[in-house]
Amino acid sequence: MTAQTIILIFTLVIYLIIIFVFNKARIKYAGGKVGKVINLILVTVCLLFIADYVVIFDQVVNADLLEIIRALFRTAALSFLAYGGAKVADS
Repeated sequence: MTAQTIILIFTLVIYLIIIFVFNKARIKYAGGKVGKVINLILVTVCLLFIADYVVIFDQVVNADLLEIIRALFRTAALSFLAYGGAKVADS
């Protein structure tokens, strides 16, 4: 196994733990500001997950295009978190 594979497996485990824990919390704290924040975190983590695992298409898609897609998903995740956080703070 290469170092990149080990890192991808480790981050996959971290992402799955985060998604599992926050999904259970979302069920418990449905509604209100806490529920909105949990949804923000879940969507952000899912977008970052997609950004990190675009690498698996490296045999099919050009490396430059993969970097563009990765940057777009990371930017979308952070923008969603910033916009959603501002809306929750205003309410």
